[in-house]
Amino acid sequence: MFGNRQKTPTSAYAELARESDVRAASPHRLVVLLFEGAASAISVARVHAGEGRFADRSANISKAIDIITNGLKASLDVQAGGELAERLAALYDYMVSRLLWANMKNDVPTLDEVQSLLGEIHDAWRQIDPDKQQGN
Repeated sequence: MFGNRQKTPTSAYAELARESDVRAASPHRLVVLLFEGAASAISVARVHAGEGRFADRSANISKAIDIITNGLKASLDVQAGGELAERLAALYDYMVSRLLWANMKNDVPTLDEVQSLLGEIHDAWRQIDPDKQQGN
């Protein structure tokens, strides 16, 4: 369904801008972009769930799961991060299991739960931005 859409000049420009942002991003910024991508996918899934568009809901939940598993969790360094990294890995696993549940049961409150958890970690991550700390 998504592949059939033609790109407008505006959407093509927006896609190029996102790609440019990713290529130029610091490692910290890349993690921020991962949080934003997962949150966006969950928000879109929520809309699709409300509209009864289950295939689109599932596609966006799958996208969020992929970002959490292959982006956020994969970027953890358990050796360097120790217990904190282990706890984050466990929390990411919990989020994925909740997203799978939400997908099976069309459970919007569970999507909200995961989005809230992501939001809390995202806020904490933004507060430790090394670029902002260097300016202080």
